[in-house]
Parts: sequence; C-alpha cells; structure tokens
Amino acid sequence: MNKGKPTAVSPDEATFARLLKKNAQRFGKGKAALRVKCLGIWQETSWQEYYEKVGLFSLGLLSLGLEAGDTVAIISNNRPSSLYALIGTGVAGGIPVALHQDATGTEICSLLLQFNVKYVIAEDQEQVDKILESGLAPAILKKIIYCNPRGMRSYRDERLQSLEQLYSAGTVHKENDPDRFEQLISRGDSNDIAIICTTSGSSGATRGAMLTHGNIIGMAANLSSGSGMKDSDEFVSFLPLAWFGELMMSVAAALYKGFTVNFPENSETVMADLREIGPHIIFAPPQIWEKIASTVQVRMMESTPFKRFMYNSFMPIGERAATARLAGKPASLLSRALYLLAHVALMRALRDRLGLSRVRAALTGGSALGTDAFRFFHAMGVNLRQVYGLTEISGVAFMHQSGDIKGTTVGLPLPGTEISFSDEGEILLKSAGVFNGYYGDEAATANALKDGWLHTGDAGSLDADGHLTLIDRLENIIRLADGSTLAPQSVESKLKFSPFIGEALLIGADRPYLAALVCLNGKIIGKWAGDNKISYGTYSDLVSKPEVYDFIEKELAKINRELPESSRIKRFTLLYKELDADDDEITRTGKVRRKTVEDRYREVIEALYSGAETLEIDTTIDLQEGRSARIQSRILFRNL
Repeated sequence: MNKGKPTAVSPDEATFARLLKKNAQRFGKGKAALRVKCLGIWQETSWQEYYEKVGLFSLGLLSLGLEAGDTVAIISNNRPSSLYALIGTGVAGGIPVALHQDATGTEICSLLLQFNVKYVIAEDQEQVDKILESGLAPAILKKIIYCNPRGMRSYRDERLQSLEQLYSAGTVHKENDPDRFEQLISRGDSNDIAIICTTSGSSGATRGAMLTHGNIIGMAANLSSGSGMKDSDEFVSFLPLAWFGELMMSVAAALYKGFTVNFPENSETVMADLREIGPHIIFAPPQIWEKIASTVQVRMMESTPFKRFMYNSFMPIGERAATARLAGKPASLLSRALYLLAHVALMRALRDRLGLSRVRAALTGGSALGTDAFRFFHAMGVNLRQVYGLTEISGVAFMHQSGDIKGTTVGLPLPGTEISFSDEGEILLKSAGVFNGYYGDEAATANALKDGWLHTGDAGSLDADGHLTLIDRLENIIRLADGSTLAPQSVESKLKFSPFIGEALLIGADRPYLAALVCLNGKIIGKWAGDNKISYGTYSDLVSKPEVYDFIEKELAKINRELPESSRIKRFTLLYKELDADDDEITRTGKVRRKTVEDRYREVIEALYSGAETLEIDTTIDLQEGRSARIQSRILFRNL
C-alpha cells in the first residue's frame, strides 16, 4: 500500500546546514529560532545568530583536527549548544551521535568504543567524569569539549577544552578563511550521514542506525505537512536528543518549517515552562503522556472536594464523547451540549494548567499509546494523534490525520510509504526514510533490510480504511499452553493507566493462564500509604504490606472486568523494587527490557505459577557509583 506522493524537498533544503542558511536569510535577526530559560529569564537566539554559532562550531572542530567521517558524541541535556554541535559536526564532515545524558559511565564507555568516537561534546563536569573514568586513551578519544565550565578548573587532562575555546578557535579560522563555512555547506549532500541514532535496545543490544540528511528531512517534510506545522509555532524541547522523536522535532522539523524551539530551565521546571510558553506542537512518547495523565489523576485525588466533584462529574462526559468520536460515531445534539458544558466547567482550565491550551498538533510515537490514555486526552479536548515508525525509518511512517482518528490504530501511511506483511504478520516498510544500515554491524543490517524492505519486528494489520493496527512486537506475543495467543502491550497499557502502577509485565508463555508482575509508582503509593496511616521504611517494605496488596488487587479486578475473558489476569505479585534503567531493566527511553526482567525475576515467576502464597527475598542489587544494597522482603501472591 502506498498513499500519495511525498513532499518535495528542494536542493537548498538538502541538508540541515542548508535549511539553517535558508532560515537565516529569510528571518535574519528578526525572529527567535531558539529560546532557553536561564535563571528565570527567557534568552533568545535569532536565526542569524544560530547560523553564526554553527559556523564557529564547525570551524572550531576543524581547527582541532577533525577529519571526514570522524564520529562526535554529544552527551548533554536539551540546550542550544547541543543543536550547534549536531549541525556543526555534519558541516565539518564528522558524524554526530547523541547519547543519553543519564547513562552510566560504563554505558558511555561501551558506546564510545562501539561508535569509534574521536570527539565528545559533554555538557558539564558530571559527563566529563564519566568519560575520564572510562580510561579511553588519547589515541582513541582525541578531545573532550565541555559546555559548562563550573567545577572544571582543577582538571588537567590535555584533551579537555571549553566550548568558549572551541568558538575562539573557530573565530580565528574564520578570520583566516572567511569563505570556508559557506564552502563546506555547499559541498554537503542529502546522501551524507546526518547522524548515528541509537536504537532503544528493548529487545537486544543498542545499535546505531545511520540516517542521511535526505532520510530525515524528507520525513520531516511529510510530518510537517500532515500535522499542519507553521513557522509561527512554538515547540518545547524537554526530551533527550538521543530519542529520535526529539531530533525530528527540535532539529529537522524546526529547520524545515522555521518554528521556534524552547528549552526549559531544567527537568524540574518543565511543566511550569510548558505552561508559560503554551506550545502549538508537542511530540512525546507514550510514557510522557501516561505520566501527564497519572499526574492529573493524582492531583485530583489530593484536591478539594469541590474540584473532585467537578472532575468526577464532567470527565466522564468528555470520555463518552471521546469514545464515540474515536469510534467514528456521530455525536447527538445532547452529547454535544453536555460536552460544551464540560469544556467550560472543566476541560478548558485543565488544558491550561497542563500547558496544552494552544496545542494544535499533539503527537505520540515510539510505541502505541494505550486506549485509556488516548481517550483521556481526547476527552480533555487535546487532538492527540498516533505516529508509528522506527528509528530505522526516520521515526515516522504512519500517522493519524486530523479528522480521521481511530483510538485503536496508528493512522494512515505518510506519502511515499509502502507497507507489506510477512507470512508471520510482521510489518514490512519501504520509504525514502529507510536508513543506510547499522554502524559497524553488517549482519544486523542484513537482517533488517531484505529485498529493499525494512523488517520492523512489529506485528500488525490494516483495516478496511487503510489504518494500521499495531499489535505488539512479534517476539512479545504470548502463546498460552492451550495454543491461544495474546499481545501483552494492550493489557499492560490498561494496567499502567492506573496512577498507582508504574510498570506491568504480563507473563504466560506456555503457561495455563496469564499472570502479572506489577511495579508500583513509589511516590504515589507512598502518598496513599501515608493517607491511610500505613507505616513503612523502604519501597520494598511498603510493597510487602498486605494492605497494599489488597488495594492493588481491587485495582486489577476493576481492570479485569473491562477485558475480554481471554485477556484477564488470574494471578499477580508486586515486585520488590522499581524497574531501573541503570539495572538494564528498562531502556533509557522507558521501554521494559522484557527478557532481562523475566530472567532476573525467574524465581518470582516460577512461584507465581506454583501456587505459593509467599516468597522470601534476600538479594543484593547494584546501585550507581559501584555501591550495592541488600534487599530482604517477603512478596505475596494473589489470585484474581
């Protein structure tokens, strides 16, 4: 299936740098390209200044000896300097790779070696320490450029250089060769590698997908057209640049359309800064939307009786209206009138509190968002749309079109996207966004690309209207002992819609029934325990309490009633610790590493199916910075 023609991209839009030059000529110093909050004040960078900073960065790298094809790692929070580094590296002939700033030193070292990194752009002292502790020799890692000089005065490693020193070197280079930056931009080609983007690694080792400028810009053009982006739009960048959706928005789409990218002061001020900016576009993975929904539910539980009454009275009206709309059913005159009342009484204020009052293009991608959370935002009046794609196809392949949104699908193919299915039901894709391969891994590339088709590893199907229904990862589909099959993702999403549940893993392969490992949201369940006068010391102590099991049992029983009989959970237990990316239990993008969790908690799973009522736990877990902690706990097993 191939629907429509892709948006044409002209030669002066062939690379990130050419798009930047075009916007600098178009907007000059009269429009903000970037805006960052520092000490409570929003500081603007114009398109002309953006262009000049990228120029100095690229020339500075050349002054350090960067050669064509050298890999440059960027380890930083969301900051304008990250964008200068990404675009400037490409102009200088290098290949950028963005790494998660919350990765451990061991992870950083492994990835630097995996991608043969020669230069690192590190945000601050914390990131520099991770790199230096890796022990990589100067022959392997040539330079480390740090952006924030705080705490760096006593460091003596000769490879260290400040961002300001890099800019100074770039300034000298520009004075000696004024036309060099322009020449480098003109040499750039749409087939050049724009970035090595790391995959999530939820089902195996993290790999580096090599994507060209043509791959990314072409898909950004399609995404921009399909979602109605404008150059007057505001976008808030609060997710890691290592997540491809963030790269697509804050770099590719922003350069293509010319809208303004805003950077919050820090992770704690995101919601306040989001409300202050009032963005027109938001693109976030399901974990973020689920967290926002959970936050709303928790705040309502803690609010005044009048606010709870308003919420409990009007939110169901919105949900009924959203359910009908997402099913394609026309709204009656009465339901429209009731929703208008709910909008005035609740929804409008709720959207404003969340910073969503001006959102026109609300997008979610990375994995399928659960139907409960999806309906929640539509009930609120947020026109949330699913986007389906993989890093290997530049992040976007299918998307809901405004006015044609189905709650159970991920939309229609973007122009130029072809889809087919293997005999096993695996989704196969073709488009101009398909990557060049995995860095340094020809075998994995050959497995992913066969006869021009990208093998996604996802199972799905098309409905009569051409919408794609995403089922789950093929490897995750559970086959019970009786031969029946189940995609766990849909059930797990319903479980996680409860504000008390942080993660849930459905178990049942070759077993007689479905069971669940449930990981609670420590902060919220702790608040509940305090309100109910339940004393506890640690998280593992709290989740061993019979009262907590009683409460969660009621939550799961309520969810079970909404599920078909074949999908209902028969037995569950609560994990004695929260899943942690530092323990390899979830990825840096928040996806559960299913195999790792099943292997690590094998004893617990066996007890789930043995009929045991309790299991004594005495284990040691590794913490950050080489520390460890002993956990002694008793976990219970409950039938549903």
